[in-house]
Amino acid sequence: MLTAIVHIDTDAARIPEVAAAVADLAGVSEVYSVTGEVDLIAVVRVREHDVLADVIADRISKVEGVLRTQTYIAFRTYSRHDLDQAFALGLD
Repeated sequence: MLTAIVHIDTDAARIPEVAAAVADLAGVSEVYSVTGEVDLIAVVRVREHDVLADVIADRISKVEGVLRTQTYIAFRTYSRHDLDQAFALGLD
């Protein structure tokens, strides 16, 4: 599974509409409205690299109100949940 974190700058008057439209796209697992230098952050999860390009370049970037995107591709995932399972011995 490939994961990408996509920072999205939008037309400020359309943030909720853009967020909803992006969240409805196949391959997008979550969209967050955030503070800071960008308006939205989307998490994209797909099985193939070519599909990643389709979701970001051909779908997210073309949503009305999206001004620009910046994409970060994840190499590894670290989370408390993953670490707990990795080190669990199955003993309660």
